[in-house]
Amino acid sequence: MNFSYTSVQDAVYFCYESINNSCYKETRPIVSIATRAPMYILLLVTVAVTVCGNLLVIISISHFKQLHTPTNYLTLSLAVVDFLLGGFIMPPSMIRTIETCWYFGELFCKIHTSTDVMLSTASILHLSFISVDRYYAVCHPLNYQTKITVFVTLNMILVSWILSAMVGFGMIFLGLNIKGIEDFYYKNLNCVGSCTLIQSEASSMVSSLLSFYIPGLVMIGIYVKIFKVAKRQARSIRDLSEQRATATDNKNMASSKRERKAAKTLATVMGVFLVCWLPFFVCNIIDPILAFSTPPSLVDALVWFGYLNSTFNPLVYGFFYSWFRKALKIIAYGKIFQNNSSRTRLFIE
Repeated sequence: MNFSYTSVQDAVYFCYESINNSCYKETRPIVSIATRAPMYILLLVTVAVTVCGNLLVIISISHFKQLHTPTNYLTLSLAVVDFLLGGFIMPPSMIRTIETCWYFGELFCKIHTSTDVMLSTASILHLSFISVDRYYAVCHPLNYQTKITVFVTLNMILVSWILSAMVGFGMIFLGLNIKGIEDFYYKNLNCVGSCTLIQSEASSMVSSLLSFYIPGLVMIGIYVKIFKVAKRQARSIRDLSEQRATATDNKNMASSKRERKAAKTLATVMGVFLVCWLPFFVCNIIDPILAFSTPPSLVDALVWFGYLNSTFNPLVYGFFYSWFRKALKIIAYGKIFQNNSSRTRLFIE
């Protein structure tokens, strides 16, 4: 390990010994020689679970024709977001967290940070559109198929990706994140071997509102409305079941129950997202006000807690969706390669 001594007792480590403007290599108590290997194993397992879990969601929805619905197209695109975060964002972040230095260059740092912001923004935009989809499915079932078509869903997906890319890459590559604090940033925070998102008070407030708080509050409002309607529907179904119901009534009741269950499952996905990312976005607003005094180890911990949202989503699907569990069995046993496997009925419509 490269180092230079400031005294006989103390040693100062640098990310790049041969570069004058090198960052100091932090010495964190939790990242010692004894704990480095276990941390790598733990984070590698997290990366593997994230990538494999979301890949299974992507394969399931893409392969089985019964799953080709507007809601599942949004879920598929959300799984792609989580897959990219697990495969592209998490591995370099893992090395940065454990080694406390960035060894992949300034350009890749900008690309990595921009993509990170883009994917986290895309996640909540997807969830916002999913809440709109569930609102029409539960609250206006008669208009659902005319309002939420495949064309409308694809436009939702495009808007989510395009707006997220504009926020992520526009903010970083145009330097909007440090606008107003350029002198402070280049004098105190800019050094070779660092790759941390630094934002001014205005930038952190605007980006947090657009990427998290406003969409989050909108989603909460929509799901509160959904559950009120769902509760009223459940009461009507219970009253109808006590009477003599026709075959059409039974089919409508089954469809209504399925839509409400889907709404509850996707609300759980939304709740997991809000819980995982809320601590980071609170810190993101407070840190500039505190002159960026938040310990880097705490920031890293909050970022990884947010990343875990992409790990949890496939687990939520597996817990709530019987069709996903059935799809996993078909994939695990290799039956997905059989003729007409894509037409397998995963649930009764």
